[in-house]
Amino acid sequence: MPASFRLSQRLVVPVMCVSVTFIAIVDGAITTVALPSIARQFHLTTAALDGVVVVYPVCLAMAIPASAWLVERFGGRRVLLTSLLGFLFSSLLCGAAADLGQLVAFRALQGLSAGVLFPASAALLFRTFTSSEQVRISRYMIIPQQIAPAAAPVLGGLLVDHLSWRWVFYVNVPVGLPAALFGLLFLAEHRDRRPGRFDLPGLLLSAAALATLMFGICEGPNRGWSSPAVLTALGVGAVLLACAVVFELRTSEPILRLRLFADRLFRDTNLVNLVGLVPILGAMYLGPLFLQEGQGRSALESGTSTFPEAFGVLLTVQLAGVLYARVGPRVIIGTGLAGVCAVLLLFSTCDAGTDLWTFRGYMFLLGIAMGGVFMPSTVASLATVAKTDLAQASTLNTVVRQTGGALAPAAVTTALVLNTPTGAATAPPVSAYQHAYLVLAAIAAVAAAFAFTIPDGPARAAAGGRAGGRTTASSRSVPVQRRRENAL
Repeated sequence: MPASFRLSQRLVVPVMCVSVTFIAIVDGAITTVALPSIARQFHLTTAALDGVVVVYPVCLAMAIPASAWLVERFGGRRVLLTSLLGFLFSSLLCGAAADLGQLVAFRALQGLSAGVLFPASAALLFRTFTSSEQVRISRYMIIPQQIAPAAAPVLGGLLVDHLSWRWVFYVNVPVGLPAALFGLLFLAEHRDRRPGRFDLPGLLLSAAALATLMFGICEGPNRGWSSPAVLTALGVGAVLLACAVVFELRTSEPILRLRLFADRLFRDTNLVNLVGLVPILGAMYLGPLFLQEGQGRSALESGTSTFPEAFGVLLTVQLAGVLYARVGPRVIIGTGLAGVCAVLLLFSTCDAGTDLWTFRGYMFLLGIAMGGVFMPSTVASLATVAKTDLAQASTLNTVVRQTGGALAPAAVTTALVLNTPTGAATAPPVSAYQHAYLVLAAIAAVAAAFAFTIPDGPARAAAGGRAGGRTTASSRSVPVQRRRENAL
């Protein structure tokens, strides 16, 4: 349509990606604030609302495998706008839910929409910009991405206190509709290849494996890792995952192109993301628990004390964008994770008498270290991926990040439970939080050591770190094997 070309796609695509990410992050962070109010209205305990929380990541994991095929078959524009409108419509339904059953069902629809939304927006972004441009633009896109999780709890509290818990879901609509209209008017169609035959067996296997594993990981800390439901979910999920891998590697047109992991740079950066996200997100999850349960602080004190992390991330991402092509992502990612390890060791010294400003200082240092991990690892992971494989690569990246995101609270809760005296009716002792920080520090150290082995020559070349290394969008279609040989 002619209207799609009134604005440069180099402006339109980042606006859409930022909008989508902001809406999704706010929705994920704001929902937990409303749980006590929802429980009161439905005359339930907060623990009974477990399904509202768990169904979202489970359904998101189910939808992710199909996202790349949908983008290739129907085009990035159509898939992005359809999934965004589906997310907004399901938000309306969540706000209008009459009972717990309806709310869980509508949250499932939200999760299915988000499972397609994330990879579709990422594929559009990485298709539009070269590696060197992605580094520069990430320095600006990170700002709303950091503001969203910090602002969400405050916004959620205001909405719940002054309006209703239903507005926690309704608020997505006035924010998301302008983005959808903007995309409808100005977003051009993006399609790099026609997909092959739809891989229904691969979809069923991979979706069932991811959903079952996600359920087991999310419920393990709550029900206990030895509970029959969790053991069954993890066992069945592992078997289904093994079957899915074997089937996808033998299929000419798989729903998940696992052969992309044959490229070492793509594989190693995803491994770093999988393991590295556990201590990073685990620390973000553990901080409020320590302040509110370990020290007896208020929710407001907790929120203002974890907020400095965002400023640290914003500062480091600007520096990482300047240094990326000069020193390479390997040094930046490895140093960032080593910094995360060091700060977590500082957190492990916190006790009941640690003042808030000390904790806030540690959170700021954590943000500085975190800022060296997210952007470089994402950009480097796609440096050697052909343009025609970007949708599939973005899908695999999303699978890895969602898995790491689910493992983080599971690791933290498990560490707390193991270090809490048996039969204790109160919150875990301060020593349990200290041990949990030590566990996260150990995981960060392992991730940092591995990050320093990443072969980042191709990533530096793609970002302009070598003479003639600046690439164009078309250069991504060069076969991966040939580019790897040139980088050696």
